[in-house]
Amino acid sequence: YQQALKSTEDPRNTEYRLFAEITRDLMAAKQRGVRDAPFIEAIDRNRRLWIVLSTDCADENNALPKETRAGIISLGIFVQKYSTQVSRGEEDITDLIDINRSIMKGLQP
Repeated sequence: YQQALKSTEDPRNTEYRLFAEITRDLMAAKQRGVRDAPFIEAIDRNRRLWIVLSTDCADENNALPKETRAGIISLGIFVQKYSTQVSRGEEDITDLIDINRSIMKGLQP
């Protein structure tokens, strides 16, 4: 059933579900308060999500308005740089969580 649901799911719902899953991992990592393997994995998974989004938005065939695509690409660049700082212990993970939550609000119908 889960597989069938995923194959018929609206792309916007799929994106929301993926953001929710990854954001939940980031929140769990923050709550543990330790820069352990699951912490780094959560940050890396979030970083990979933003790479995919940025790459998709860079495609001229993407149906989103240019301004929206540019904004997502800019956020993606920020997330990449900031994630490195969070991984090194130079910044807090909270901003990554907040960015994802903002995107999730925008994906809600």
